[in-house]
Amino acid sequence: MRRTVVTFLFLFVSSSFAQVREPNWSEVEVETLEHFRALLQFDTSDPPGRELPAADYLRAVLEAAGIPVETLYNDPERPNILARLEGNGDKEPLLIMAHTDVVNVDPEKWIFPPFSATVDDGYVYGRGAVDDKDNLASALMVMLELKRLNIPLERDVIFLAESGEEGATQYGIEFMVNEHFAKIDAEFCLAEGGSVARVNREVQYAGIQTVEKIPYRVELVATGVAGHGSVPLQTNSVVRLAKAIAAIADWRSPIRLNETTAAYFERLASISPVDAAERYLNVLDPGRAVESDEYFLANEPRHASMLRSSLSPNIFDAGYRINVIPSEARASVDFRALPDEDIPQFLEEIRRIVGDTVVEVSLGRRNTRPRGQASLNTEAFAAIEAGINKHYGVITLPTMSTGATDMAYLRNRGIQCYGIGPAIDREDAALGFGAHSDQERILISELHRFVRFNWDVVIDLAAQQ
Repeated sequence: MRRTVVTFLFLFVSSSFAQVREPNWSEVEVETLEHFRALLQFDTSDPPGRELPAADYLRAVLEAAGIPVETLYNDPERPNILARLEGNGDKEPLLIMAHTDVVNVDPEKWIFPPFSATVDDGYVYGRGAVDDKDNLASALMVMLELKRLNIPLERDVIFLAESGEEGATQYGIEFMVNEHFAKIDAEFCLAEGGSVARVNREVQYAGIQTVEKIPYRVELVATGVAGHGSVPLQTNSVVRLAKAIAAIADWRSPIRLNETTAAYFERLASISPVDAAERYLNVLDPGRAVESDEYFLANEPRHASMLRSSLSPNIFDAGYRINVIPSEARASVDFRALPDEDIPQFLEEIRRIVGDTVVEVSLGRRNTRPRGQASLNTEAFAAIEAGINKHYGVITLPTMSTGATDMAYLRNRGIQCYGIGPAIDREDAALGFGAHSDQERILISELHRFVRFNWDVVIDLAAQQ
């Protein structure tokens, strides 16, 4: 009888302790929305990128909870906020990271003022709602609850709110990596770059970013003889440049998969209709990949971009008046390279495709990123998959981003980084509600679900088991 009573009391106390350690989610949701809206109301547009007010807000909130905070910067208007909760050292640290700056806005195109954080019909509207103040507010709430509940940790949990992600990384992640890497060095990192896809309000799958293409700028300069527009010349620089751009646009660089993209298409096929599944599986077969590529180029251009290093001519600059044949014409091409691309060799291939020695091909100045890739066979990826299954009930697709994030700088230093994000309606981007759009928004219920997902992943990775 005594043994039975003792066992019962032990189980009762253990159960009660587990319940105490779980956040009060109704209270967390109220506070999450409060912090999220406050952060959205700071105009941290980059440029000029004055992240200071948002950084001061984060510092005040963290310090009020008793969490030590450091402010690190090379420009006092563009600080980075760093906080750390210490574990017992059994495992290497976990870094949770988000950026405080946002892209610029044209206020006249917004229905709701872009920095009003307006709540309407279950959504919050504002610049940064899904890039990246959703991750910022979520990471903040995880830190606050870890501290308040005094969760015993096996890893240090590091919080980094960084400046300059939207094109001025010298103030943010580059500064932190180059000057303060020891303060953010970790085994794993969670940051932006992923999302959970919804169609008609139903979750379809979760994309977790494990690698990204590397952005470069290719400059083309054509020269010729200047002259009067009434006398057409075969040396017209505009014509030569136009032919070069057309040749680049028509060229398809070789298809090449990596660990992430191969797993992505294989897993995507498992949840797709028969005809789509066949196309995704064909990508894995070099003999049949071209057939799928043709379809992707016309109907799923993002998937076509995931198969290769891509080139998109986006800027054309030539001439200054209608009756003058210009002696020079310039174009800029957005070059997104696969992580293992040989850049000098690729430029030589562009020159071969252009086939005109008068057209100079070179790399232009651009805020690029270093190489790096996270593995799918880690404790962190397993924890993320478990969290996706628990909170969303869908498959996890490892993804290669065609865009760029600050995780590249950390992966290049050996940190296993994974891009996560909340559930977003796939229709939103086309309707103008997505990241960088004029009506950027997030569904409040999905923000709350994302916080719970974040919490479980961090607990799984960092808490004492």
